Amino acid sequence: MILYPFFISSTEILFILFIVVMIFGADKIPDVAKGLAKGIRSVKNATNEIKNEVNRSVEKQGLDTGISDDINEEIKSVKDEIDNLTGSVRRKL
Repeated sequence: MILYPFFISSTEILFILFIVVMIFGADKIPDVAKGLAKGIRSVKNATNEIKNEVNRSVEKQGLDTGISDDINEEIKSVKDEIDNLTGSVRRKL
C-alpha cells in the first residue's frame, strides 16, 4: 500500500502528472527528476554537514551530548520525511 502525502488521491496524482507532461513535455521529465534528486541530495549533504559541525563544536566545548543526541534525532526524522516524500517520486520514475 502506497501512502501519498497530503491525502492526495490517485486520480489527482494522475491529473498532476498529466499537467507536468503538458508543461515540460515527455522528454524533459527525466531532467526535472534529476534536478529534484540533485536538490534533495544537496539538502541531505547540508544536514550532514550541520550535524558534523554541531558534533565537533560539542566535543570541543565538552558540553552535554544530550543536546547533540536531540539534534541528531531531529535531523534523522527530517531525513525520513524527505525519504518518504521522495520515495513515491522514485517509484514512479
